Amino acid sequence: MNTKPSLSNHYPAIWLVLLSTAGTFSLTMGARQTMGLFLSPMNTSTGLGIGNISLAFAFGQLWWGLTQPFAGAIADKLGVGRVLFLGIALVALGTFITPLMTTTAGLIFSIGMLAAGGAGMAGPAVLMATATRMIPAENRGIATGIVNAGGSFGQFIMAPLAITLMVNYGWNNAMQILGLIVLLALPAAFLLSGKPMQNATNGQKPVSTKAAIYGALKNPGYLMLAAGFFVCGFHVAFLSTHLPGVIASCGLPAEFGAWSLAILGLFNIVGSISMGWAVGHWRMKSLLSLLYATRAIAITLFLLAPKTGPVVLVFAAVMGLTFLSTVPPTAGLVAKFFGPANMASLFGIVMLTHQLGGFLGAWLGGKVFEAAGNYNLLWYIDITLAVGAALIHLPIKEPQLQLKTA
Repeated sequence: MNTKPSLSNHYPAIWLVLLSTAGTFSLTMGARQTMGLFLSPMNTSTGLGIGNISLAFAFGQLWWGLTQPFAGAIADKLGVGRVLFLGIALVALGTFITPLMTTTAGLIFSIGMLAAGGAGMAGPAVLMATATRMIPAENRGIATGIVNAGGSFGQFIMAPLAITLMVNYGWNNAMQILGLIVLLALPAAFLLSGKPMQNATNGQKPVSTKAAIYGALKNPGYLMLAAGFFVCGFHVAFLSTHLPGVIASCGLPAEFGAWSLAILGLFNIVGSISMGWAVGHWRMKSLLSLLYATRAIAITLFLLAPKTGPVVLVFAAVMGLTFLSTVPPTAGLVAKFFGPANMASLFGIVMLTHQLGGFLGAWLGGKVFEAAGNYNLLWYIDITLAVGAALIHLPIKEPQLQLKTA
């Protein structure tokens, strides 16, 4: 008898899991990815300088990554419910108290530690692993695409909401309202409470988290994958933090900054779901190379084009297609390499490299702008890194996915 799992076996329960994971990612990612809109008013209010505020954002990128391997390891052993509950609460608290902070250290604490750390706990390492362990292997690609699209949908909705709240209530109240909105994700923590991920291995012999990490760090393909994801983090953090500033430096109205972030999120929904489908049809390493090459071409054309409103929105759309579309094939390769049992821990480490790049992208963006009055150097670095990432994925030895039948 064929015992291969089917998406239709537990259809309502599976879609409840997908809605819960995607909805959580929508709220936590949406809140984080709109923070760049607050950079300028925060600078005006505190007088700390773009560089110092960018340091808080950059620390948040790093801390978001640092929390994910540990959150993943706890979720692998104890289940995801408690991890998500604490993570969602910290995002809400950190976002709510940020307007009360008037020093760089205070912003690092609220944005960089509380909000970013909470978002890491309720972030892609845990959420992608939850979807991966609950979904049959042949459907994992589209499942991770749906979860990833949830984060993009949150950005698409929350960016224009944030700018509307800022116009009507001031940036302080707007940020606190966003913090309260994040609490809407709390029910998902209860819905996703269940048996630990390491127990959901279909009879396979369990491997300890330590042994799994040790084995992964000796795998050249895993290391190359992590190196490529470092580049992705650099791109994503620079754009999410500084794209509104880039657009303002072109002399365009602030609304274009908000809509550019919204367009990034909207088109990343398309890119994420499309990539989730594509990973079931083409080699994931080739898809990743294509995504990074597309970024390099798009940035080059943007630098050469006149900086008009339509141009920046088209650029945001193209970058949105590739923005976090790297996540489904990256998560898929981790699952292919090592299976789902320690997925949260191992993908959490890859996410850490992503956020090391994110730290540099957010921080260097502010420092370069303060020194040069423009972001040109960052764009050149972006192009160079994108070309390197496109090339580094090519030597990865991608295993064939083995589906179990009986």
